[in-house]
Amino acid sequence: MITENGIVTDVTSSVAWVKTTRSTACEHCTSRESCGTAENQKEMIVMVKNILNVKKGDHVIIGLETSPMLFLTFLLYVFPIILLLIGALIGNSLAPVFQMDPSFVSMISGFLFFGLSFYIIRKKSNSLSKKKKYKPFLVRKKSQTIPADCTLS
Repeated sequence: MITENGIVTDVTSSVAWVKTTRSTACEHCTSRESCGTAENQKEMIVMVKNILNVKKGDHVIIGLETSPMLFLTFLLYVFPIILLLIGALIGNSLAPVFQMDPSFVSMISGFLFFGLSFYIIRKKSNSLSKKKKYKPFLVRKKSQTIPADCTLS
């Protein structure tokens, strides 16, 4: 499980917004800009279900399961390459049917399948974003509370 420390910045009856500081693991990640942790952004606001009845200013630990993250990593990095290769192989085998250059048809069909992979990822992301296992959650509340107007340092 991936965990991060944070401070609750806002609360409703069912949702808490937690401010976390970007971890050192994020600084070395090549995908940090696509998840909202750009170079100049040191803090992130994460929305979680308020299952621990936290209050504004509470120190909390939020978590994210690692097994769903492995699936997402596969989906984003490996799946497009697999479809690119499948498209290229299909194009190579169909080229003689159309009496065209196999390299050209492989390239065109490979790019089409590569583009198709991003369409599939986009559709899949809409359904995955609604699932509980892909969302951060409150792990526990720390004992100390600080004033809500303080910032992380």
